[in-house]
Amino acid sequence: QVQLVESGGGLVQAGGSLRLSCAASGNIVKIPSMAWYRQAPGKQRQLVATITNSGTTNYADSVEGRFTISRNNTQKTVYLQMNSLKPEDTAVYYCNADVIDATGSRYFTGNYWGQGTQVTVSS
Repeated sequence: QVQLVESGGGLVQAGGSLRLSCAASGNIVKIPSMAWYRQAPGKQRQLVATITNSGTTNYADSVEGRFTISRNNTQKTVYLQMNSLKPEDTAVYYCNADVIDATGSRYFTGNYWGQGTQVTVSS
C-alpha cells in the first residue's frame, strides 16, 4: 500500500518562509511525477507545482518565482520551499504522486494523495 505523508505546515507572517515535505512509502518501483496542490476554504483544489522524475518543473502563475519544488528520488520525497508568503497562500496543501508499485511480480500504476498540511499566513 502506497502512502504519502506530508509535514512542515504551520503559521507564518506575511513575507516569511515555510518548507513542506512529503515522503512516499510502500513497494514503490518508480514515481514518474509528484506535485503539490492547495485548497483554500470555500475554493476548489488547485495545482501549485509539479516535478517529474527527471526534474522538470512547472508552477502556477500565482507562485512562480516565490515557490520552489524539488525532490529526492532516493528518499522518495518531494519538497516545496515557499518564500515571500502572502495571506492568499493560506490553504491546506496536499501532496500528490503518480506511483508505479509492485505486488509480487505485478506492477500497478496509481495516483495517490497525502492527508494535507495546513499553511496559514497572517497579514
